[in-house]
Amino acid sequence: MTTDYFKIEDLLTEENKLVQQSVREFVNQEIKPVIDEAAHNHTDLPGLMPKLGAIGALGPYIPEEYGGAGLDQISYGLIMQELEAGDSAVRSAASVQSSLVMYPIFTFGSEEQKRKYLPKLATGEMVGCFGLTEPNHGSNPSGMETRIIDKGSHYVLNGAKMWITNSPIADIAVVWARDEEGKIRGMLVERGMQGFSTPETHNKWSLRASKTGELVFENVEIPKENVFPHVNSLRGPLSCLNSARYGISWGVIGAAIDCYEVALKYSLERFQFGKPIASFQLQQKKLAEFITEITKAQLLAWRLGTLKNEDKATPAQISMAKRNNVRMALDIARESRQILGGMGIVGDYPMMRHAANLESVITYEGTHDIHLLITGNDITGINAFE
Repeated sequence: MTTDYFKIEDLLTEENKLVQQSVREFVNQEIKPVIDEAAHNHTDLPGLMPKLGAIGALGPYIPEEYGGAGLDQISYGLIMQELEAGDSAVRSAASVQSSLVMYPIFTFGSEEQKRKYLPKLATGEMVGCFGLTEPNHGSNPSGMETRIIDKGSHYVLNGAKMWITNSPIADIAVVWARDEEGKIRGMLVERGMQGFSTPETHNKWSLRASKTGELVFENVEIPKENVFPHVNSLRGPLSCLNSARYGISWGVIGAAIDCYEVALKYSLERFQFGKPIASFQLQQKKLAEFITEITKAQLLAWRLGTLKNEDKATPAQISMAKRNNVRMALDIARESRQILGGMGIVGDYPMMRHAANLESVITYEGTHDIHLLITGNDITGINAFE
């Protein structure tokens, strides 16, 4: 690691280190040279998903027999960290494909669904998205209005989802809907199904290098073989979110490190009053606080990863890590921008882009406040949501 104040690299396996290094090289060669222009022009990166598939960044913890790399949770976290050092949009694309599409197919899908979809998702030949959030239900997925009705030979799906990463380019969507009995069912909706559309969301100030949109279902006929056989409750989508939130807790460290390293380098090279600005106490205070908070986040993410490897990580622990680490990264992006003065607002430096992206990350996969209440519920036993 470049920024590793507490020698966390010593806690990693050789496989972890090789995975991290290969993804870092990919980001330095393929993402960082073009990401500012893509974000500025509000365009996604062409061919991104196959490139991510080629380096094993899509569903890396999925077993090899289904096209994954069979890696551990620490490797998955490190992949997310290196991708987000490039841009949150890149990490989001990989995170959605891995945790919100491949994970539920692997966990809740039939053998036929696994073999049909997972290998193509792993290579990036097929792009997926995840439909849970609705226009009227974000933090409260139990209020879900999207419905499926059993018609005997098939289901009919009606409703809408919004704020869906990759929806305009997705080949399939993992969609959650309520059946006639009120149970939450998961299913795979394929592009081209009659009545299924994916309008794009425009004019975003955040995550501008990826496509976001809606999922609209108007009497869409869903074959019975496209419905997940092994889940019929909110446990399904919430377990997917736990995997995604775990990835985020690692990913945002990459954005924070990118901001910190750029600010440190700039402070040593920028002279004012006859000496580098790094020699002034206020700048050293900022930099020292940055590395302290990054280190705390690294240790939190690493410990969470070891718990995930042992299948012992709780949803509340994941919420705490997501909330803490995203806030840490957003604060560093904002404060590091100040070290650069006016130069911090131009595209030659990543701070403003990371800060804008992190405004989305602090909201999606559970808002900052909701994660605080999850911790409150866990320690008091009292649910403040109701």
